[in-house]
Amino acid sequence: MREAFGLWGLPDGFKLDNGLPWGGWSDLPTALALWLAGLGIALHFIPVGHKQLNGVVERSQGTGQRWCEPASCVTVAELQRRLDEMDRIQREEYPSLQGQSRLAVFPQLVQPARLYTRAWEETHWDLGLAQQYLASHTAVRRANKRGQVSVYDHRYSVGAKNGGKAVVVYYDAGRGEWVFAEAESGEVWRRLAAWEITRERIMSIQVSS
Repeated sequence: MREAFGLWGLPDGFKLDNGLPWGGWSDLPTALALWLAGLGIALHFIPVGHKQLNGVVERSQGTGQRWCEPASCVTVAELQRRLDEMDRIQREEYPSLQGQSRLAVFPQLVQPARLYTRAWEETHWDLGLAQQYLASHTAVRRANKRGQVSVYDHRYSVGAKNGGKAVVVYYDAGRGEWVFAEAESGEVWRRLAAWEITRERIMSIQVSS
């Protein structure tokens, strides 16, 4: 993705399917989603089971398979060369919009509006944006018999007396803490430091174990 951003620039937003590696609207964001949020990229998830709402992407994947015939490629490098060439043809030569190519109709897309380099990311990636995005999500967990709840593959204790109960988990961006509350009443049981939500861990996609 960094290579793609370097070539085409940073997009304003992504429209995404639900599931790994992107995440979804119904649980805590994945590390990849947090990294994208820190770059200032808005993430929009389509409703579950409605892949037709991302139809352009779905159709382009099928077109790529038909044009490039992956099964006939001997190596990954050969497949990549075919994909690159087919992308170029579809973008620069294929008549798609009133007989013109996409590049002819949208020449401005060659010049990225939001330039990206790895050096730019090192100085501009914003932990606060990632924290705000994380804070907009909640997750429901069920504590195990020992009163432990899993968050990003790490176990947090909410008290043995709460074993087996449904727990709502959310992130307090102001205090950098996980908040664990009873799902039924909303009563906060415990606040614990969210030690895994750091710039270094998110930028290396290592929030989980």
